[in-house]
Amino acid sequence: MTKMADTATNQVGNSYGEANDSQEIAFDLGVFVGDLNFEEDVSSDDISLEGLQKELEECRNDDVVANILSKGTKLREYTKGVENNLRQVELDSIQDYIKESDNLVSLHDQIRDCDSILSQMETLLSGFQAEIGSISSDIKILQEKSMDMGLKLKNRKVAESKLAKFVEDIIVPPRMVDIIVDGEVFEFIVQKLYALRKPKTNIQILQQSVLLKYKYVVSFLKEHGKEVYIEVRAAYIDTMNKVLSAHFRAYIQALEKLQLDIATSSDLIGVDTRSTSLFSRGREPLKNRSAVYALGERISILKEIDQPALIPHIAEASSTKYPYEVLFRSLHKLLMDTASSEYLFCDDFFGEETIFYEIFAGPFAVIDEHFNSILPNCFDAIGLMLMIRIIYQHQLIMSRRRIPCLDSYLDKVNISLWPRFKMVFDMHLNSLRNANVRALWEDDIHPHYVMRRYAEFTSSLIHLNVEYGDGQLELNLERLRMAIDDMLIKLAKTFSKTKLQTVFLINNYDMTISILKEAGPEGGKIQLHFEELLKSNTAIFVEELLLEHFGDLIKFVKTRASEDLSSSSERLITVAEVEPLVKDFASRWKSAIELMHKDVITSFSNFLCGMEILRAALTQLLLYYTRLSDCIKRIPGGSALNKDLVSISSIMYEIRKYSRTF
Repeated sequence: MTKMADTATNQVGNSYGEANDSQEIAFDLGVFVGDLNFEEDVSSDDISLEGLQKELEECRNDDVVANILSKGTKLREYTKGVENNLRQVELDSIQDYIKESDNLVSLHDQIRDCDSILSQMETLLSGFQAEIGSISSDIKILQEKSMDMGLKLKNRKVAESKLAKFVEDIIVPPRMVDIIVDGEVFEFIVQKLYALRKPKTNIQILQQSVLLKYKYVVSFLKEHGKEVYIEVRAAYIDTMNKVLSAHFRAYIQALEKLQLDIATSSDLIGVDTRSTSLFSRGREPLKNRSAVYALGERISILKEIDQPALIPHIAEASSTKYPYEVLFRSLHKLLMDTASSEYLFCDDFFGEETIFYEIFAGPFAVIDEHFNSILPNCFDAIGLMLMIRIIYQHQLIMSRRRIPCLDSYLDKVNISLWPRFKMVFDMHLNSLRNANVRALWEDDIHPHYVMRRYAEFTSSLIHLNVEYGDGQLELNLERLRMAIDDMLIKLAKTFSKTKLQTVFLINNYDMTISILKEAGPEGGKIQLHFEELLKSNTAIFVEELLLEHFGDLIKFVKTRASEDLSSSSERLITVAEVEPLVKDFASRWKSAIELMHKDVITSFSNFLCGMEILRAALTQLLLYYTRLSDCIKRIPGGSALNKDLVSISSIMYEIRKYSRTF
């Protein structure tokens, strides 16, 4: 194509060269075009000469123009000659093009073909460019896929390295396959279970270290060998039922040897211990009498609720005896730990929880048999309430462990304990309501042993109810309080003198309040009740004590000292009426106070309580004497008695002297 373009170019150049020699061409174009007449053109009105002078000035220095002007040739003629020459050259050029028309046509065709070929090449190259772009995108995608595959390969290598050991562990060797298919492997598992029956076997260790290795075999049997699985399951249930039942039976028998008897059916608040038979009195030293009503150190069992169970042979070797609630806690601690371990093992090994209840049907029966033999003979109300609190604490422990296997059993025990406690409590209540007052009465104004029993018993139950707020128990304690109030009043009335009755009541109320306070500040309504009774009886005793030593003075103050002397009363107070009172008081007030002090010391068991009563009596005496002094000041001629009046400061000094004794 390049050569064709060069040929065409040479041909056009040659035609232009030939035009310079147009004078030699024989063909005369003048024949066809005629003479050119420039004069007509010059004279045409369309031609404007404006600016001609300027153009001539610009052409003055032009060599061609200067040459023309030097020859003297007319410009118009010269111009016409040039025009003719140009016309001739033009005609010659046209003639040359006509001669080369075939070549030009051929050149045009060649150029058009070349353009078509170039257009095809352009289309081809554009397609090739698009394909290259597509290939670049594919290469990028392949690169990303390659990187992703490389990452996956890396991750799979890491996973393979971690799974290699596990895969090796789970691969069943060919020999094991032969044993499973052709051997007696199920008999092998049963023999492993029967190993639990061997004496002195640590069941938990055997379960964790031996049996759990075969849990996948059991899982396989459960899925693919149902009949064999049922046989293995039944063998395990039978084995564990017998083993655990035997263990608990032996443990209970060992615990029974450690039991300390606390109370019998006759150990009631309102029962006279002196009326028991000869045989009963013979057993008296064997029992811990104080523990029947007082809580004492027995409360510590609730602080040791999660301590390990007792080991019977160690306790037996030391000849130690325990109240039943200690044995009760120990038995149920062992039950909780054993049940928790067995429940978790059954869930892990067999994958089902119901198997636990079939296993523990035997142990539950053994414990129920023991408990049903103990409970009807239990008359220890404090011990029963402790067992109720122990069961509550054990329920909390199992709840924290999130193991529900003992929920129904513990509820059943709790339900059986409450009625028994209510029955024993009612026995105490009825012993007060039906008490033989004559048999209980002692000619002694000091606190009665029945009241002490009541105070210790009530204090113990209040203490055991602090964190529980049992309304039913509070109601029962209120019923018991009403019964002891009635019985104490009956005992007080057996004294012939009112003063002794009051002293007896004060001593018992004070002792009860002291015991309730020892249990802590939780005495509540019951303590407040006895404090009110103590306050009212103290006021009664103070009046009785003062009347005994200063009766005339008190009678005068209450009846006459408050009269209005300015009124027209029938009988005015005179000096003669008051003088014996003043002189009598002045002569023996100190000795009377000393007698009152001795009386108080001997009457009241609690020294502090007695001193408080004495101070109250002296304070009241001071008030009475002050009123008498005020009355004398208002009597006409009363100043004559001033020499016999005891000064208030002297009485105050004496009161302070006795106050310092405590």
